[in-house]
Parts: sequence; structure tokens; C-alpha cells
Amino acid sequence: MRTQRRPRHGPVALAAALVLAGPVAQGQTSEATQAAETPTAVAANQLERVEVTGRHYDNAVGSADAASQGTVRAELLKSRPALRPGEVLEFVPGVIVTQHSGDGKANQYFLRGFNLDHGTDFATTVNGLPVNMPTHAHGQGYSDLNFLIPELVDRIAYRKGPYFAKNGDFSAAGSADILYRTTLDEGFASLTLGQRRYQRLVGGASTDIGQGLKLLGAIELMHNDGPWQVPEHIRKGNAVLTLSGGTRAEGWRTSLMAYDAKWTSTDQVPQRLIDAGTYDGRPFGRFDSLDPTDGGNTQRTSLSGEWHRNTDSGATKVAAYAIDYRLALFSNFTYALERPATGDQFSQQDKRAVYGFSANHAIDHQIGGLPARSEFGVQVRHDRIRVGLFDTQARQIIGTTRDDKVQQTLLGVYGQTSVELTPWLRGIVGVRADQARFKVDSLTHPANSGSASDHLLSPKLSLILGPWSKTEFFFNAGRGFHSNDARGTTTTLDPKTGDPVDKVPGLVAARGLELGARTEWIPGLQSSVALWKLDFDSELVYVGDAGATEANRPSTRRGIEWNNRYLPLPWLLVDADLAWTHARFSDADPAGKRIPNAVDKVASIAVTARELGPWSASIQWRYLGSGALIEDNSVRSAASLTTNLRVTRKLAPRTELTLDVFNLFDRKLNDIAYFYESQLPGEPAPVADRHIHPAEPRTLRLTLRVGF
Repeated sequence: MRTQRRPRHGPVALAAALVLAGPVAQGQTSEATQAAETPTAVAANQLERVEVTGRHYDNAVGSADAASQGTVRAELLKSRPALRPGEVLEFVPGVIVTQHSGDGKANQYFLRGFNLDHGTDFATTVNGLPVNMPTHAHGQGYSDLNFLIPELVDRIAYRKGPYFAKNGDFSAAGSADILYRTTLDEGFASLTLGQRRYQRLVGGASTDIGQGLKLLGAIELMHNDGPWQVPEHIRKGNAVLTLSGGTRAEGWRTSLMAYDAKWTSTDQVPQRLIDAGTYDGRPFGRFDSLDPTDGGNTQRTSLSGEWHRNTDSGATKVAAYAIDYRLALFSNFTYALERPATGDQFSQQDKRAVYGFSANHAIDHQIGGLPARSEFGVQVRHDRIRVGLFDTQARQIIGTTRDDKVQQTLLGVYGQTSVELTPWLRGIVGVRADQARFKVDSLTHPANSGSASDHLLSPKLSLILGPWSKTEFFFNAGRGFHSNDARGTTTTLDPKTGDPVDKVPGLVAARGLELGARTEWIPGLQSSVALWKLDFDSELVYVGDAGATEANRPSTRRGIEWNNRYLPLPWLLVDADLAWTHARFSDADPAGKRIPNAVDKVASIAVTARELGPWSASIQWRYLGSGALIEDNSVRSAASLTTNLRVTRKLAPRTELTLDVFNLFDRKLNDIAYFYESQLPGEPAPVADRHIHPAEPRTLRLTLRVGF
């Protein structure tokens, strides 16, 4: 069994670990367990080594390589409600998750002064599968987490910044690995009913089928109309089947996952109509729609597998996956600006097969008599894509902007070595090399066909000092990147106007720096602070609404994050996460220096009381600050403060009833705001206006969960 340095905690830290750590089933071979058995830190000395037993400290001193790195456990995930599956990422300090369209579509993500749109610059995996989609119809790095089943999550391992050699594309701002269980402590069935025809049924069980094999199965069915005047009518089906064998020391698993969803969406609406209160002779409110045929459908099916071996001297892991993915999305953001006769609805369609392979090997050794650990790895991903942008009316195609066949391959190799230089100083040096190859066959504009390639070398450096008085300090620096849409690397003509355009590079570099500290000096409190900076050469993105790639300006962001977890009593937990960001374009331009939709401040405070007799409860306040909507800062979004409540009562040892209340005080809030030109039917000219997608009003959901 692997060993690691014993974090220098007091008894309160141990109590916090027991509160936050979910039980781990005997023989569990999930990636989470493997992660616990493959520490990133090297032992300070042989006298302070302790066996890892599967129950691990949560964000404790001695457990991470950066102040902004950590783990969220299943037990904490159960303590708070989530309106949508993607909101599990809000347990990552500093992350805010919203929605600007139907709930079958990927969420909007905010982190470190980024409006990450639907996932660019935040790399996410679920059960070992990549979520981000490059060269996607709706946006580069599109990250749809609606196939996630929260009840299966064992833990979330998160990192921020480009400091980790193992993380490649889309991870410049950060990354999160959402790790599923391979066994369950007990089978369960859960039924949730809520306002506005919300219904969700989910169940799962695992069993030992003999000869060391374990089988886990889970299924989810969901329907919701939401508060919209045009009912959302989302219908979702989701299933997971996992077969595993072996032990923590050496084992394997394979998973089959399938997801399907259909929905009608209410996209953002102009503020001028909300202020007027009427449109076309009828009342018009925040939850009204201007195109009742917007919406979409999506499917995702995957087969994945991994094998691992952990020994006293090293660890090896090999994994592979195949994904079949489809999306047809219908949107109308400008109403009648471009096509007054038919309306401006368009469809973004994506059909792809994704294949991937990874392997890594870590060994314990010595360098000049100093204890060290080195890891080497290779990662390959290949996407075969049919992607298009079409003019539509009531979901019927009436014109084609562009239609492309794309093949792209990203190969990454990395290595890093961690050395215990002194009992109080550890250094990590790493490097990553990535090469991207693109082949585009434009079916509508042959001049935009072609091949391209790009490569990037990304060095990494970390220093960890301490601990002293249960406090340690971090210095992290590194280079990261995101890939650009493959179509932009070969495009020479704008597909809408026919005007010449410049090709863009395949990979865009980012450089990050962070100073941090983590402490348990105050009894009962785990606290960390990070001061960070991140520079991008160019925020190049593919604009799905226009079917073209646009080169944004170079940017710089800096900020501070302060995260706290306080356990004043064994049954009471207080979480407080605060973040401030200064985001600006770094070049001179008369338009201004503000980055649109870069939010300045975010905060989350939660208080959780557990197992007070049969009762448990949690209340959370979530703050999303104001942000500039245009470069000169003359138009800004409104800040929002949301309160969510969860109350649970055990009815029997294996039966519990949970009430979730979202937006407890029924505040009129916006999930997202944009500023751009649109034109309504009958308006004589385009109007520059705020366009908002409202947050849901007070929403109640009641869940009955039965174990067996």
C-alpha cells in the first residue's frame, strides 16, 4: 500500500476530515481511491510516513501543491442543494455556475475574472471522460455537465491555474476531475417532485457478482417545465453501468454511459421589453419568450476503461475511452435583425466521435540523496466531427452558413519531478509538450478547407515551504494554453460576408503566477489565501453565432482568493469563499480596457448543521458581482445575491425526506446579462440594449430517498 507524508494536523482537523469524508466501500477501485493512494507530495522524512487507508484529509495542510488546489468530498456535496447538475462545480471555491438558455444546454461558468462561456479555459472530466468539446458548434471548449448524476460522485479534485503538468487543453484557468464511485454503500431510489412540473427519479445499486467482480448500475429520468411562459418541457434520460475488479493496489474498471435530452428554451430577452411590460398588444414579463421554437436535443454515449497498479516504489495507470456525441441547438438572440421576414433563428449542429488514450507512470527515487518522486505521461485525443451553422425558421433549415468535416488530434506528453530539498522545502519542476493537428474539409466554402498544425512547450515550477505552526506557503508558476477552433486555423474567407480573414494559431498560450498560504493555526479552521496573475497572448475564440473566428486582444487578470472551512462544533460546518478579480485587456484601444462579462467579485457562504437528532440543514448565500458589459465600462451587469436552503429529516435508518428551497427570498435576479444590438419585428432600426436571462424565482423541491 502506498504511503505519504503525515499532514501536521491537530485533532480538530481530524474531526473535520471525518465530517467531510464519505465512507469508502471495501474494495472500491474508483479513480478517487487511486488518487488518494498516489500522493503528489514526497515524504518529508521516513519517520513521518503514514499509511493511506482510503479516508483522506480535505484541503488540509500537507495535502496539496498549491493553495488553490483541493478536494470536495461526497458528504459535502450532499449537504447543499443544486438547481442543475452543473452546479456541483460551485463547490469549487470561486466558481459560479449560471444558465442563459434552456437547461439542456451547457451552463455558463465564471472563475477568476473569466466568463468561461460554456467551458473554455476550465477543463472538466467526469468518470475519467473529458467533458470539454473542441471545435464545437456552439463554442470552443463547450462543457455540458447535464449528463452528470450527482448521487454517484465520490469527490471532485480541483486545481486552478496552469501549474500542473498533467493538465493540458482548456486548463489555463483551472480544472476539475469529477470522480464516480465503482461501488455504493447501499442501493437507493430517490424521487423528487417540485413546482412547475419538476419530476426526477434516480436509483442505483452495486453488487458483488463473484470472482472479485463488482457491478454498479444507475438510472435517472427527469422532466421540468420551469417558470417560463413557454414551458421548457425538458425530458432527460441518463444511465451508467460500471464493471470493476481487483483491489486498490491493482485493479480495473470499465463504464458504459448513455444520456439523452430534449427541451424548449427561453433565450435571453431585451431589457426594453421588460421595462415596457407589453409587446405586440400583450403583457410581456421576465420569463417570456420571443421565439417559442428555440431549444434543442443532445445525446452522449461513451465506453471507457482504466487499469492501475500501485506498489511501494511507484504507480502506473492506463486509460482509454470512446464517445459518440450529438447536438442540435436552435437559438434566436437578435430576433429580426438580419432576416426580418423569417426571423433570426439559427441552428448549430455537432456530430462527432471522440477517441482518447492516456498512460502515466510514477516512481519514487532519490536525487543526490534527496527523496523524490517523478511522473511521466502521454495523452492522445482524436475528434472526428461534422459541424455546421444553419439559418432556420421554427427549427426548419432554410439556409447554410457553413458545413464542415473536421479531424483534429491533440498529443501531449509531460513529466514532472518533486524533490524534498529540506524538511521544510519541496520543489516541483515539470514540463509539458503538446502538438495539435487539424484537417478541415469545408463543404460550403472550399477556400476554407486545409490542414494546419501547432505545438507548444509549457514549463511548470512550484515551491512548497513548511509547515510551520500548521501553516505552509506556496509559489506556483507555469505556462498553459487553450486550443482554438480548428476551422479558424484554415479559414481565409468569412462564411457570411465573403470578406478575407486571417487564419489563427491552433494553440494560444497563457502564463500564470500564484503566491499562496494554507493554515490550520486557528483551532477548527482550515484557511487558504492565494494571490494570482494570468496573462493570455490572445483571447481567440470561435464565434458560433457568426460562424467565424475572431481574434480578441491580449489580456491580463490578477486577483485574490480567500477560502475558509470552520468547524466550531462537531456538528456545525461553516464555509466562506471570497474572490476579487481585476481583469483588463493589456493593449491600448480606444474602445476601452474592460473585458466584457468579467465579473469583479464572487462569494459563497454556507452554514451546515448535521445530524441533530434526525435533522440536518444547510443555508447558502451566493454572490455574483457586477461586471462590465462593454469595453469602456459604461454599461454594467447587476450584482445578485441568492439564498438557497436545504432541510433533511431521517424518517428511518434508510429513509430520509429533503426539502430544497432555491432563491429563498424570491429576489428578481439575472443569471446572465449581455449588451448588444437586436431588432424586434416592427422596430425601425437595431437597438443596443441589455439582454438578460432571469434566474428562477423561489423554487421548492421535495425528495424522498430510500436505501436498500
